[in-house]
Amino acid sequence: MMDAIVTDPKAFIGFDEPVLAHLGQKPEMVVWDTSDERMWVEIEPNIFFRPLMFDMVTGAHSELLKIHGPATLGRHRHTAAVHGFVIKGEWHYKEHTWRAKQGSYIYEAPGEVHTLTVDADCKEMITFFYVGGSLIYMDDDENILSIEDNIGLIEMCRSHFEKVGLGGDFVHNFIR
Repeated sequence: MMDAIVTDPKAFIGFDEPVLAHLGQKPEMVVWDTSDERMWVEIEPNIFFRPLMFDMVTGAHSELLKIHGPATLGRHRHTAAVHGFVIKGEWHYKEHTWRAKQGSYIYEAPGEVHTLTVDADCKEMITFFYVGGSLIYMDDDENILSIEDNIGLIEMCRSHFEKVGLGGDFVHNFIR
């Protein structure tokens, strides 16, 4: 079956040809701001991410995480460092005393276990995250429930983009 793209990717992403294209270099890219809701992939009810870049060499990815409160992203551990910047709203980890508010920068050490929570008084939270590796979702007894990595996220995006009319191959625009 042919994978049709209904929308021109250049409406969402800009790039010039790479200098070393003859060596297989992928182009740099600029992911434009958009109000197009098709770009948001639902992870679970009221929790969405918008892919910005999947680095298939290091396993890292960049995303916007959007949560309509109240909601909780499952308890998880990171295999590598995570950097975040709160664009809108606020959130906290059940396991910590601090709150990440609009304008806050967050660094998360590898191995840290936490549960991201958006309270009822926050209608919408949006945070930019650079995730250096995988997330391991666990229950309270440390049993592994699932592992989230670039391969799974790309497949999730492929399915979502196909469903919303962008075409499954649209996800390739974010892979480097």
